Amino acid sequence: MKTFPINGTNLSFVDRGAGAALLFVHGFPLDHSMWNGQIEPLSARYRVIAPDLRGFGQSGVSDGIVTMEHFADDLAALLDFLTIRDPVVLCGLSMGGYIALEFWRKYAKRLRALILCDTRAAADTPQAAANRFVVAENVLREGSNIVADAMIPKLFAPITLQQQPDLVEKLKQVIDRTDPRGIAAAARGMAQRADFTADLPRIGCPALVIVGQGDAISPVAEMQAISKAVPNAEFKIIPQAGHMAPLEQPQAVNEAIERFLQQNGM
Repeated sequence: MKTFPINGTNLSFVDRGAGAALLFVHGFPLDHSMWNGQIEPLSARYRVIAPDLRGFGQSGVSDGIVTMEHFADDLAALLDFLTIRDPVVLCGLSMGGYIALEFWRKYAKRLRALILCDTRAAADTPQAAANRFVVAENVLREGSNIVADAMIPKLFAPITLQQQPDLVEKLKQVIDRTDPRGIAAAARGMAQRADFTADLPRIGCPALVIVGQGDAISPVAEMQAISKAVPNAEFKIIPQAGHMAPLEQPQAVNEAIERFLQQNGM
């Protein structure tokens, strides 16, 4: 992986291929490796960039709180570092989708298209936000494994848990390795994120909304409502997948992404 310095820390990232730039933003509390099923296949036609967000993977850690706006600013700085001036396609999953919406709010002119995977437009309820602060305190006290144990059953479809145990275990190891400070800072940031529900009709770029058929965190109905609210959006349900659709069913997700890109002249 490559690295670049930003605001007193380093961000690590994968940069493969050439052509139109696709920027992949991972979910919580993961790293760029959740996109391994997309990086190699799509880099045959596109320039694929997949960072480890601040606090995750091989990137540096910031204590306290890291907001979705802060993450979006890091992405803009990464594009500047890579001297990418043309608008990019930004694809975010879960927390990566929250960041993608914040990036759209601040840097709409830098977006060619938006891909929202297994995410939400609404802000946390007061109860959910309070729970994130509890998670932050618990992970700092007890370690990242408690987050892995709590989240893994919710991240995957039952068929994935049954038939792809190695995949599930690898993701668990990613979470276990994550610095508790990074998990806590991002959890606090998600608790304070903006509600984009009323803003969705103002998204002017082409959009693709992808959801795993068995997603228990971002249900199909909620994702479909997002696609209906965005003026120029397509909607794709991925069978035999849960919240981690790109990891569980990479071929189906890649086909949906490539078809969307080609239909929009990329």
